Amino acid sequence: MVRQSLQRSQRDRGRRRHRGGQLCFGPYAAGMGELIPLFPLGTPLFPGVVLPLQIFEPRYRRLMRDLMALPESGDRRFFGVVAIRQGWEVEQVAPAEALYDIGCTARLQAVRPQPDGAFRIVTVGGDRFRLLDVVVGEDPPYLQGEVEWLADEEAAEEAAGDSDGITAATAGSRPGPDAAGSLEDVVASVARESMQVLARGVRTLFTRYVAEVAGLSVGRGDAGPGEAVNAETAVLVKAVADDPTALSYLVASAALLTTEDRQALLAESATRRRLAAESRLLRRELTMLTTLGAVPAPLHEFATPMTVN
Repeated sequence: MVRQSLQRSQRDRGRRRHRGGQLCFGPYAAGMGELIPLFPLGTPLFPGVVLPLQIFEPRYRRLMRDLMALPESGDRRFFGVVAIRQGWEVEQVAPAEALYDIGCTARLQAVRPQPDGAFRIVTVGGDRFRLLDVVVGEDPPYLQGEVEWLADEEAAEEAAGDSDGITAATAGSRPGPDAAGSLEDVVASVARESMQVLARGVRTLFTRYVAEVAGLSVGRGDAGPGEAVNAETAVLVKAVADDPTALSYLVASAALLTTEDRQALLAESATRRRLAAESRLLRRELTMLTTLGAVPAPLHEFATPMTVN
């Protein structure tokens, strides 16, 4: 077994959590994170986004068997998806260097065994995590990672909101006995309204972006998604219209962005900042589309089904 740390100060701590041929979840060692199976992919997964996969490699067939051996009624049937920074056979090129350090769990929703021993599965993005260490061993043959779970900052950012602007606007006035409570209510209300304005702006930009990409595909004579993507996107955007967080993850997963851009969006823990970053990215991409007719990823990738849970 080889452990390859993402944090040098934590190197050579802990031990395997796989016993007797059974997958074991739980603390990796005293004071450390939790050990989970890893599934490296070429792009990050986002919470709430549906990810179908065909499992054919022997090591990941073993992972599926290990997960299916766990109680169906439990909450442990998941693995961690981490994006690959370099190379495809990450076990051969130091996984700690080949993988990004922020990932997302993929929770099994449906498993269909195939006659040849492979599996067709459907997963949904779950919780974000930070990858601390990578474990490489012969049993189990797939990668495992020590992770710490990442919390969202929604409550903190909602409380902060636009408090600086509100405070400045009310400076100089004599506060009444209920001023503190009233100010907090006003700040929270302004924060919610500004989030809604930001989300509406991103929805509009994303809809334009999808139309431009589909038009570029048709203009080149590609057998691309065209009107089908426009219609599907309209349905998806409507489905997340009242959920800024879900909208932010939909845009992050569906837009033809670089892996680096997508990874930065996954690492962002606050919806407001994620949406603000997406607004900038979409404006940049729209400029490239309208002036250069170019996107940073193959157009055929836009034909891949996009779904949010």
